[in-house]
Amino acid sequence: MQFSVHVKPGSRKGPLVETDADTLTVFVRERAVDGAANEGVVRALAAHFDVPPRDVTILRGHSSRHKRVEVDL
Repeated sequence: MQFSVHVKPGSRKGPLVETDADTLTVFVRERAVDGAANEGVVRALAAHFDVPPRDVTILRGHSSRHKRVEVDL
């Protein structure tokens, strides 16, 4: 299943996933440096959907706050 994700790196609220009408907002504590925020997004989404992190894949937007993510449910 694919989702549009908006990432808020460096957030004190994180890790947290909020659902909106058509977008997931993911708050992560990691900064957007050397892919740390992407790893935080994968871990947060895996915990949210109760799947292992290997089942979460970032399809587009590796260097953007707006991402397209696939989760194997």
